[in-house]
Amino acid sequence: MYTRRDFLRLAGSGIAASAFAQYLFAEDNNQKKPNILFIMSDDHTSQAISAYGGMLADVCPTPNIDRIAQEGMLFKNCFVTNSICTPSRAAIFTGKYSHMNGVYKFTALDQSQPTLPKYMKKAGYNTCLIGKYHLYSNPVGLDYWSILPGQGRYHNPRFIEMGDESPTGRVKKGKKTTYEGHSSDVIADKALDYLKNKRDKDKPFMFFCHFKAPHDRWEFAERYRSFLEDVEIPEPTNLFDDYEGRSDMLKKQLQYIGSDWGNHTNFRKETAHLEGKEKKKMQYQLYMKKYLRCVKGVDDNVGRILDYLDESGLSDNTIVTYTGDQGFFLGEHGLYDKRIMYEEALRMPFLVRWPGHIKRGSTSEGMILNIDFAPTIMDAAGIKPDLGMQGRSFVPLLMGTIPSDWRKSMYYRYYYSHFETEPHYGVRTHTHKLIYFNRIDQWELYDLVRDPHEMKNIYDDPKHENLVKELKKELKRLQTKLGDDPEDIGNNPKIGDLDKDLL
Repeated sequence: MYTRRDFLRLAGSGIAASAFAQYLFAEDNNQKKPNILFIMSDDHTSQAISAYGGMLADVCPTPNIDRIAQEGMLFKNCFVTNSICTPSRAAIFTGKYSHMNGVYKFTALDQSQPTLPKYMKKAGYNTCLIGKYHLYSNPVGLDYWSILPGQGRYHNPRFIEMGDESPTGRVKKGKKTTYEGHSSDVIADKALDYLKNKRDKDKPFMFFCHFKAPHDRWEFAERYRSFLEDVEIPEPTNLFDDYEGRSDMLKKQLQYIGSDWGNHTNFRKETAHLEGKEKKKMQYQLYMKKYLRCVKGVDDNVGRILDYLDESGLSDNTIVTYTGDQGFFLGEHGLYDKRIMYEEALRMPFLVRWPGHIKRGSTSEGMILNIDFAPTIMDAAGIKPDLGMQGRSFVPLLMGTIPSDWRKSMYYRYYYSHFETEPHYGVRTHTHKLIYFNRIDQWELYDLVRDPHEMKNIYDDPKHENLVKELKKELKRLQTKLGDDPEDIGNNPKIGDLDKDLL
């Protein structure tokens, strides 16, 4: 029989996580399996969560999301493996990189493969997903679902309800029902209705609650119009980055604030009277206020859900996690959106509360990835891990220890989709980052300790010749271990039985 002390001792050697979790929740120990509430917002980056500190913490605090960290753990080094919405969600569901689960860009998930919802349902969990889904193929492995078609609308959103799906297998072809209100409010209303009325109360629940906000175009609820109205949002120090010494990627991409691409941050009418830096400063202010008003709406609704868990007595046996599906640029390097392997887009927020198991107010420096979410949730629920998953359970980290064999580097790959953002792959360690823009054959290398804002590309500096060799060797090792072919450019997605003409 394992004790917590035994677990901490064995976890140091990297072998105890599954054994400990299975002991905790074994039926013959009369232990209840934990409920799991997985809250995820779209494009909500750690810079806009006050628990992470930073220049926005006082301007736009997120007290309700912060509660999860205050009552649990905050991860400082959580990273996405491919920083765009659909591939990240596929990685979370499958525990695999894009080249293994078949979702490289914006294509359907092949639902014939093993997924987290399927495993949880098989293990006796009541499974549910409400909100943004964005995996194109009809959901599988869920006892109840109510999802936005594609990106969904911010105001008076339409949902596809379970039972209204299309026989084509394509989500967007399903019957749509319109709900009055702002999407963040409607999703929270639906979440509370599920918790109160729709779940099977004889089973533990695995509930994916996915907000659309704060994805572009950042259409906030009207009640937040005056929020931040007279406030000047602090600017990142590299808002006016001139890209000197970096690859041509930065000069070619259209993610810069003020770009005409999609007109998301151009604010042509509002800034018509300005030019140069003053114009960009105003564009930044307008962009950030819209984004942060959407964040405010998410935080308020997270508070509603957490309050219900407390009031209903569910909190004590419910693991609550909060994350975004990737990071996001909030003016750093003059950018918005994600994709690029710079810190702001690579880093995901991850906060988790597990009463009685995770030390309150704790943090972890351990390096975790979105492919780790599925095996960790399964492990915490006492379910044996799927050996086909490329992620690894970080239950030991939740308990306050980092196994001696825990990863010290991670692999990232982005495939070309749009914004003229060059495809690239790279490796990040705790101290350095090497990025290869494969289509234009250019490299960038950053010292993350001395240059955390990634302003000085040191790849061509002769002093770092040995470091470059070491990181290239590690990059190759990870590619080989993960089975990624650098020549695979992501043009042959795996979508299962779906008709390719429909996607």
